[in-house]
Amino acid sequence: MYTHIRFFKDTKIKNLNILYQDEYLIIISKPAGMLSVPYEGYHGKTAIQTIENIMQKKGSWSKTHRPFSVHRLDKETSGVMMFALSQEMQQQIMNTWHKMILERTYVAVAENPKYKSDYFKQKSGIINDKIAYNKHHIGYIPKEDDKNEAVVARTNYKILKEGKVYSFFELNLDTGRKNQIRVHLSGNKYPLAGDENYRAKTNPFERLALHAKTLVFIHPVTKQKMTFEVPEDEAWLKTVETHNQNIYENKEHHKKNSDEDIDVKFSTKKQLSKMDFIQRGKFQKK
Repeated sequence: MYTHIRFFKDTKIKNLNILYQDEYLIIISKPAGMLSVPYEGYHGKTAIQTIENIMQKKGSWSKTHRPFSVHRLDKETSGVMMFALSQEMQQQIMNTWHKMILERTYVAVAENPKYKSDYFKQKSGIINDKIAYNKHHIGYIPKEDDKNEAVVARTNYKILKEGKVYSFFELNLDTGRKNQIRVHLSGNKYPLAGDENYRAKTNPFERLALHAKTLVFIHPVTKQKMTFEVPEDEAWLKTVETHNQNIYENKEHHKKNSDEDIDVKFSTKKQLSKMDFIQRGKFQKK
């Protein structure tokens, strides 16, 4: 029988934190704004480089004992991640990923559709729309006559709280396609708050509102069940519960509002240009 050996909560999601480490793997909490791994020409800080720096300072890093990626989170997605600590373990984890991973739970704040008729009919279910990718590697739900190759993608969703402007989602992945949650929700008219790539109209948290909250797996060597949880920012649910400003208001209505009424943070320069000089100054100071 498998044993639940660790349950870890860490509210410091603004910095990379190591939640667990043994000789085979390492579990971290990745902050939003940090790449999981670097790409050619990128010179910013990444999760894998940060782990290497920590290991080097502790004297535990070597060419054979260092972090290797087994999955990724988008740069603007925060939360629980796993890295292998050898190339052999990386291969073993990737070969058995779908068997060893028992649960990957995400939470997200998404903008509600403009019309009630576009809301999800059920508060929980599965989105199984296929995903295709354009030449810029941006995912989307293709139409029937689309010539780009589409891949199967399945996302289990549950709406935990539905507010007037936003909905708070819990999501589990049956497949792990690039940008899967972002594509599936935006394709069903629920773009994630702060997701400019998928036409979100607001950015209340100054980041993409997607967080990898829970990772549950069977350890590839010890065979013990391990559970790690990093809660999302408390402001997320509070915003869903209390925010009531219509994000689909027209430009004329915005002009009539006072400075104090402009409390929705718009995500594009085009939307900022709709504000007058005083409103724009107020917004940029927030």
